[in-house]
Amino acid sequence: MKLVERGLVVVTFNWVAENLPGVVSLTPGVDITTWKPEIYGTVPTASALPTLLAKLQQLQAEGILAGMLDLEQVILGGHSAGGRVAIENANPSFFPQVAASFAYAGHSMGGTIMGYEAGTILPLPDSLPMLLIGGTRDGVIANSSDRYGITSGDATTAVTRTFQEAIAGGRNDSYLVFLEGANHFIIADPFDFTTGRAFLDFPTTQSPEALRSLMADMIGLFIDAHVRHQTEAFNELNRLLNNSKTLIQSWQSK
Repeated sequence: MKLVERGLVVVTFNWVAENLPGVVSLTPGVDITTWKPEIYGTVPTASALPTLLAKLQQLQAEGILAGMLDLEQVILGGHSAGGRVAIENANPSFFPQVAASFAYAGHSMGGTIMGYEAGTILPLPDSLPMLLIGGTRDGVIANSSDRYGITSGDATTAVTRTFQEAIAGGRNDSYLVFLEGANHFIIADPFDFTTGRAFLDFPTTQSPEALRSLMADMIGLFIDAHVRHQTEAFNELNRLLNNSKTLIQSWQSK
């Protein structure tokens, strides 16, 4: 809603699928078979995205949004596994319409169940701006370390290593930001009790409203600076990151 208030068109979706054998549920629109070592990186992992892009083309052609959409400047964003799908499909060779990506509580570690060695960081597309946000109280990431063969048990290692190892950067348009006291589900308002993962999370130690507001401003300025190419937005983003010391534990760009 905050991004809509900034003048952006935002698409959300419900996608029901059997991602895991016998488990039919809402999913972030990912084909988990494409995470296999012999496939990853050669095809998109996003199963819902082609349908969504086709629907946007239809809306651009007819109806109240006809002619109102910029379909050459699509930004992919998401939370948790949805954030992972966003950052790993921001690949112009797969989807030339995509201009940038952002994720909260997402990373690119390879699961040992998929056949990866413990601690593997999978590469990400590296030609577009990316904003990677994590929370220092992310209990879901901290308590899911065993899925990736690591025992760190902390909230930030997987996200930090993704930024350090999955991309080379070099354009100063990729960011890593950690929100102080933010847990895994801080981005969800109202909280969604149907996810089945909340029991793993830690309590937040900062105002949820303040954290969400900061996150929305950060994402909006990131888009204004690196997709809309507004110089002042770039300066405002840097000021926001440098001056929000009680809510931002650390940030870096490359």
